[in-house]
Amino acid sequence: MKDEQWTEGGELVTALILDVFRLNGQLVLAGDRLVEKLGLTSARWQVLGAIANAERAESVAWHARTMGVHRQGVQRIVNDLRKEDIVEFQPNPHHKRAQLVVLTSKGQKLYEEAMSLQTPWVNSLSDGLSSKDISTAKSIIEHLKKSLEETALEKD
Repeated sequence: MKDEQWTEGGELVTALILDVFRLNGQLVLAGDRLVEKLGLTSARWQVLGAIANAERAESVAWHARTMGVHRQGVQRIVNDLRKEDIVEFQPNPHHKRAQLVVLTSKGQKLYEEAMSLQTPWVNSLSDGLSSKDISTAKSIIEHLKKSLEETALEKD
């Protein structure tokens, strides 16, 4: 087996990936704490956000794809949210079994409450960062996501 060496870029991207993993863990914990009093977790909040911010009602599978997570995990959360009257299913004219998921009025109110907590938190989190630096970080993340999506498509 040939010993491959990281390029300078490969080494830096590896360090970035490790930092992103750590950041993700910290964001999940912070999100859990932020919305705990609303009866939410970061995972439930993320699903609510995907539903609330979709241009139109979509299926669980569609939401999972856009979130970059497994459909089964989103389905479990959606089922739990449905039991609590936070989301509901609507018929999908394009698919008999894959129903569309929408927020109920209770779900919309809950999402708005979560976002009212998120706004001051994220504003404070952005203190000390320039818009240019944030845009650069976002561009790098978008580039990595696109590369990963293309690699996944090549293997399918």
